[in-house]
Amino acid sequence: MSASTALGMVSSSLRNMLIGELELGLTVGVTVLSPDEAASSDRRINLFLYRVQENPFLRNAEPSVRPGNPPVLIPPPLSLTAHYLMTAYAPNDTQTGNATAQQILGEAMRVFHDFAVVPPVYLDAGLITAREELRVTLGTLDPEQIGQLWSTFTKPYRLSVLYQVSTIQLDARPDDDTAVPQRVRQVGVPGVIQFAGPPIVDDAGPAAGPPGTTITFTGRHLAGHRARVEMAGVPLLDGTVLTGGETFTATVPDDLEAGFYDLRVDVSHLFRRLFPFEVTA
Repeated sequence: MSASTALGMVSSSLRNMLIGELELGLTVGVTVLSPDEAASSDRRINLFLYRVQENPFLRNAEPSVRPGNPPVLIPPPLSLTAHYLMTAYAPNDTQTGNATAQQILGEAMRVFHDFAVVPPVYLDAGLITAREELRVTLGTLDPEQIGQLWSTFTKPYRLSVLYQVSTIQLDARPDDDTAVPQRVRQVGVPGVIQFAGPPIVDDAGPAAGPPGTTITFTGRHLAGHRARVEMAGVPLLDGTVLTGGETFTATVPDDLEAGFYDLRVDVSHLFRRLFPFEVTA
């Protein structure tokens, strides 16, 4: 990923590579100027950035994790392809004409062919951590395009070649970052209880007693289930987990008047039964 100044960094990187790799017995300057701008060197290779396009294949990229900060998602960067016009300049000879300029151009093309991906040693400091590599590709210009392009300059046409450089990515603003939802920190298997059979309540006793009496329910396969007991619309047990043995208890409410009542017993919605109980004075 790169800052919004990455386009200038790319031009500097290409210039660095040409300076470091040109192998001519001549002193050749490398400039990044418009073709009609004057330069201090009469023998040079010039790179002119004349067009920038958005990369259509990366236009709909998904947000990615910010390097070194996994809880933060960053929007996809603006991915660009840069189009450069490479032109060679040298004084004309009375016998060979512009042969020297052609030699310079050919040597520069050799460099871009040998180093289709710009090596890290030549990258501008701001591009060292870029996610995408800089790939240089020779392009084509038809005569009509050449004429339209050079008609914008004040100098006559010179032999030139086109190169495309991609992918150049410009970061979105930091305030567009999005926090990633909290991730699962622990994965496990819940405890599983295997029951010997369905829960059954066989008996409840005593069958009568004053308010506050403790009623004991006896059954089978009760451990691990939840018991609900209701009397006169009052819950005596409300989803209590049965932890051990084959019995559990409930207490008759203190404010019930003397009379006959139904004890409604429900065990994990797997067993239901009514037991009669008489509240005595």
